[in-house]
Amino acid sequence: MNLLDTDFNSIVLTSAKNCIEQETNALISLKECINDQFVKVVKLIFSIKGRVVITGIGKSAIVGQKIVATLNSTGTPSLFMHAADAIHGDLGMVQNEDVVICISKSGETPEIKVLIPLIKMRKVPLIGISSNNSSALAVQSDEHIFIPHEKEADPNNLAPTSSTTAQMALGDALAVCLLQLNGFSSANFAEFHPGGALGKQLYLDVAYFSTRHSKPYVKPNESLQKVLLSMSSGRMGATAVVGDDEQLLGIITDGDIRRLMENRTDFRQITAAQIMSCTPKTIQIRELAASALKIMRESSVSQLIVLDHTAYSGMIHIHDLIKEGIL
Repeated sequence: MNLLDTDFNSIVLTSAKNCIEQETNALISLKECINDQFVKVVKLIFSIKGRVVITGIGKSAIVGQKIVATLNSTGTPSLFMHAADAIHGDLGMVQNEDVVICISKSGETPEIKVLIPLIKMRKVPLIGISSNNSSALAVQSDEHIFIPHEKEADPNNLAPTSSTTAQMALGDALAVCLLQLNGFSSANFAEFHPGGALGKQLYLDVAYFSTRHSKPYVKPNESLQKVLLSMSSGRMGATAVVGDDEQLLGIITDGDIRRLMENRTDFRQITAAQIMSCTPKTIQIRELAASALKIMRESSVSQLIVLDHTAYSGMIHIHDLIKEGIL
C-alpha cells in the first residue's frame, strides 16, 4: 500500500475503531457465557488449599502470566508454568493441593495435548479455558470455561487480539470474584503493593509526615512578631494557636497575614487571637495521608492541623504529599 496515495488519517482511525469494536464484541459475548459453569470453577479454586498454577503457550501464555500477577496481588497465591517447559521438568512445581488452569484458544495445540495427561497423573484438578467445547482440553478437563470464538481484530483474522482480550477479562473476573470471597481489603492490597504512589496512598499515614516537621505554634496572647517567627521557623506557611493545655484554638496562615496587612497600618498591639481562624481544617494523626489529600483538595487548603485526639500534634503540608509521590 502506497500511503502517499491514500488518506493516512482515515486508514488509522478506521482500523483502530474496528479493532476496538471487535474486541468489545468479544467481551459482550463473553459476558453471556458467565454462567453456572463459571460459578463451579470459582468454587473449585476457592476450595483448594494450595496454589493456582496457570499454564499455556504462545499468546495465551502471556495472558496467563498477567492473570497470575493479578491473582497474586489480590490474595490468591498463584504461579505460572509454561506449557513447553512443563514437559521438560517444570511440572514438578505442581503440588498435591494445587489446581491447574490451562489456557488455550483452540485447546488442541500439541504441547497442551501432551501436558494434559501428565497433569491428570498428578491427581490435581484441571480447569480448561478454550474456545472449543469439543477440544482435547475441554473434554479432559475437570471443569471447562468456554470463551466464544469471535473474529480477531486484525483484517486477516489471524493475530490473537479479540481472543486474548477475552481471556484477559475472564482472568480479571476470576480474580475479582476470589478477592471478594476472600474478604480482601484495601489494607491487604497495601501489604502487597508497598511500592509506588498507589501503595503509599494505602499505607502511609499522617504521622509519617507530621512527625518529620517542627510543631509551629503560638499562644493566643503572643504578638504578631512571634507569629511571624513561628511561621518562618516551621516552614509550613502557617502556625497553630494553642492553649495552655495543648488544645487547638485556631490557625494563622500566610493568607491571614496578607489580609491583615491590607486592612491595618498599626500592628503593635495585634495578638495571635485577633488574627487566627477558629475553624481550621484538621485530621487525626493515624489517618491515611490519602485522606489528608482529599480534605486539602475539597477545602482548597495547603496545610492541615494534625491532632492526637484533641491535642495539637503538628501539621502536614501538600508539598509533603507531592514530594512523596502521593499527589
